[in-house]
Amino acid sequence: MAGKWVDGDDTFTVENPADESPVGDVSALPAGEVERAITEARRSFDSGVWADMPAWERADMLHTFLDHIEDTREALVSTIVAEAGQPVFFAEGTQFGASLMLARNTIDLYLSMRHEESNPVPVDELVRSGATLSIRRHEPVGVVAAITPYNAALIMGVQKIIPALMAGNSVVLRPSPLTPISSLMFGAAAEVAGLPQGVLSVVVEPGAAGAELLTSHPAVDMVSFTGSTAVGRSILAQAAPTVKRVALELGGKSAQIYLPDAVERAAAGAMAVVAATAGQACVAATRMLVPQDRKQEVVEAVSRAYAEIKVGPPTDRTALMGPVISAAQRERCERYVALAEENGGRVAFGGKRPAGLDRGYFFEPTVLDLPDNANPAAREEIFGPVIGVIGYRDVDDAVRMANDSDYGLSGQVYGADVAAATAVARRLRTGAVNVNASVFSAYAPSGGYKQSGLGRERGPDGIRAFQEVKHLAIGGLR
Repeated sequence: MAGKWVDGDDTFTVENPADESPVGDVSALPAGEVERAITEARRSFDSGVWADMPAWERADMLHTFLDHIEDTREALVSTIVAEAGQPVFFAEGTQFGASLMLARNTIDLYLSMRHEESNPVPVDELVRSGATLSIRRHEPVGVVAAITPYNAALIMGVQKIIPALMAGNSVVLRPSPLTPISSLMFGAAAEVAGLPQGVLSVVVEPGAAGAELLTSHPAVDMVSFTGSTAVGRSILAQAAPTVKRVALELGGKSAQIYLPDAVERAAAGAMAVVAATAGQACVAATRMLVPQDRKQEVVEAVSRAYAEIKVGPPTDRTALMGPVISAAQRERCERYVALAEENGGRVAFGGKRPAGLDRGYFFEPTVLDLPDNANPAAREEIFGPVIGVIGYRDVDDAVRMANDSDYGLSGQVYGADVAAATAVARRLRTGAVNVNASVFSAYAPSGGYKQSGLGRERGPDGIRAFQEVKHLAIGGLR
């Protein structure tokens, strides 16, 4: 933290959700040390030691930073598997591999963008103002607090740290207390790369006191948070007195719409919801909208597909799905399955803890046959391996139900007629829509409408999120 490793007086245990064993004991950073991380970030930014460095030099140091992470592949993947309960193939391919590609491409994207350019003010307006130049300049925001979730600690860390640092900001990263160990690698990488003291700190805690300090401290200029909508609302309130910039990627209850000519794709689409992440992804399309007259066919097909999913310890390379993160999260799944049934829904497959897995927070991949979009299982983000199938009368009805949500993070439309499917996608009130395919890239933005968040991550918009815009009007003395 702030250029050196700091141990607190207390420790807390990180638990393996697959067998409830301890992954390790982690030192809890005292509130005073979180304060010092903020103070050092403020000092490092105000001194210009990083912000005033040429962008290509920042890029070189960050590539060295990433080289170190790449060199720790085996240990880092093992840590992710243990603390997050994610299958090895997901930890290797997505958390590790995709994160590094995203990080390096973000650096390239930043270097390809113009961060100072002429403003298109008409010449006659310049003349009347006595100015000869109007310039728009993109500058770093300042001190950024980055708060990441448990389900994708490495990806979300990279998604915040790299664009923020490339833009010249100083960053304090606070990972989820459920999966903090893998994020300590960012601190080790900063040390190896020689980032100036205070430019990047990682603060680890078992509770929320440090996070609340980061979201309310007057020396912090921006909060970038990924997590639940409920916590996002609290962050907005905590940031309001100091009018911080806030970027939020929050909950989702995304819909996947199958047009009549693509119903046979439904089973494959349903698999993507639960495989690897056990449904613990904010973009998971957990509402499946299908033609009413083919709903039963889809429910049966998805149930057959889910019956083929091997649930087991994430170290088992044949297991497609591991546990949810905690006992509380498993209980949430159970509660919403019960609520679905109480409100007219039916469990077509799953709905309980799997037999033979006595330890660990496992929950069966679950298919709910839902009567309508008003069912609690269709309204609330469950964040587990539970999908609901709902029938629609026609395309207008499908669009209406897809948009009838407090959330708007992602969505999917499947159709053999690509033009028709794209027309449906344009009508959805959501930050991203995948039509027959998906793209995860440093060059493509993500973010939410409505209560799914504020701002964007990735893409040019994700870099601009960490920058202020300054207008320079320049003229000669008269």
